[in-house]
Amino acid sequence: MSKVTWKSGTFIYPLPAVLVSCGDMENSNIITVAWTGILNTNPATVYISIRPTRYSYNMIKKKGEYVINLTNKNLVRATDWCGVRTGAKVNKFKEMNLHKEKAKFVKCPMIKESPVSIECKVKEIKSLGSHDVFIAEVLAINADEKYIDENGAFDISKCDLIAYSNGHYYSLGRKLGKFGFSVRKNKKNKNKNK
Repeated sequence: MSKVTWKSGTFIYPLPAVLVSCGDMENSNIITVAWTGILNTNPATVYISIRPTRYSYNMIKKKGEYVINLTNKNLVRATDWCGVRTGAKVNKFKEMNLHKEKAKFVKCPMIKESPVSIECKVKEIKSLGSHDVFIAEVLAINADEKYIDENGAFDISKCDLIAYSNGHYYSLGRKLGKFGFSVRKNKKNKNKNK
């Protein structure tokens, strides 16, 4: 097997496709972001990368907070639409029939239809060239009750989350394993080693 080499670029896929809400309950916007992720566990720290030319950029910079709203199959059209339309010209909540939900710790709204909304407080902004990175501490995670199982645990497999990969949206599909499954000892592995 051989590999083809291309010039440097952004080819780490798949990525989460999330709806980031910003502003406040009266004057808010939604921006679709695929360049997002976790940076640290303690304190819980995440990031989003946004071009300074985007309408939401100044809202987030001025308020110093945002909400990362995870997306699922039901939100795939809204996810795409909010990424190709500007909030300077349209009300994305209204146009996509999305509903604002009051957050606990930040002034910007959560998206009610999202299975999980993560409240974030900006701690640092790093300019890297085409994009600025908004590094934020996670203040709260809000999960829809319908995804909580009888033991009080969040069952992410019921969410039908989506991902973005090389210009396309995909559903995440079935679970293939659990963290640590490759080294976990069980009766089958013990019998094989005898």
